[in-house]
Amino acid sequence: MENKLPILDKFFVGNLIPQKSPFVMVDKLLAFSENEVVAGVTVLEENIFCDSGIFQESGLIEHMAQSVALYTGYQFYLKNEPAPTGYIGSIKSIIITTLPNLNDKVETKVTVLHEFMGVTLVDIVSKVNDVEIARGQMKTVLAT
Repeated sequence: MENKLPILDKFFVGNLIPQKSPFVMVDKLLAFSENEVVAGVTVLEENIFCDSGIFQESGLIEHMAQSVALYTGYQFYLKNEPAPTGYIGSIKSIIITTLPNLNDKVETKVTVLHEFMGVTLVDIVSKVNDVEIARGQMKTVLAT
C-alpha cells in the first residue's frame, strides 16, 4: 500500500498495531506527522465495548491507547521495520465528558510531548462530529 493518507482500509490499519480482532479499536489512519497522529474508529454493534448502543469508557480508553500504538506502528511501517510491542506505562487525568453512540465516528488526535528511549508521553483528544468527548495523557513504553 502506498503512503497516502487517509488510510481507510481497516485491515491494513489493524496490521499496524499489536492488538487483534475482536480487540481492535482503530479502523482508520486519518493524519500522520512527526509528532502527531489522528486515528479513527466507527462504533459498531459488534464492538466488544459497545453495550446497549453506547461505546463504554473502557472501549474509549482502549481506542485512545491504540491510537498511540498506531502512531508507533505507522512510524515503523514507513521505515520498513516490524513494529515493537508497547505497553501503557501510565494513564494521567483522563476526562470523558460524553460516550459515543452506535455508528458514531470517533476521531482521536495524539500529540507527542516527549519521546525518549522507548518511552513516549502524549496528549490525547477524542472528538465526535468535531465536539470533544474525551482528553487525557498517557505514557507508553516499548518492549525491549
